[in-house]
Amino acid sequence: MARVPLDKTDRKILAILQTDGRLSNQEVAERVSLSPSPCLRRIKRLEESGVIRQYVALLAPERIGLGLLAYVNVRLEKHSDAAGAAGSRSPRGDFAASVDHWPEVVACYAMTGEMDYLLRVHVEDMEHFSRFMMETLLRHAAVLDVKSSFALQRVKDTTALPLV
Repeated sequence: MARVPLDKTDRKILAILQTDGRLSNQEVAERVSLSPSPCLRRIKRLEESGVIRQYVALLAPERIGLGLLAYVNVRLEKHSDAAGAAGSRSPRGDFAASVDHWPEVVACYAMTGEMDYLLRVHVEDMEHFSRFMMETLLRHAAVLDVKSSFALQRVKDTTALPLV
């Protein structure tokens, strides 16, 4: 995907919206010293070009009963090229499709290195995590190995990207 050129005003708009996406166009325009119409055109361009991907409400996991955050490294079994050529589905494709249906997994990244995927998992407690591992993740046919780490303390947690 091509990089979208951003000027200083675009970056200011993005910084403001990353902090508070609920601001009205009028409020954003005032903060970047534009009139509302040109500000709205810029925001629409940023949305249409995919720079602004979506608007969301960020929830406090602990306030809704999701007090345990785990990071899980997953290694999948490897199939030979001959098996892939015979028309069987890849373990990566099957796994990625499955992850999409697991509500505990809020982020999944394909990784380099010895593990294939990194999952960010929000659950109620250790019992919930154990159920997820035993009844869902480890039952997936492509999963060969997992390594889990648990967050002890939130030091930094932001959704704002650096706008350099």
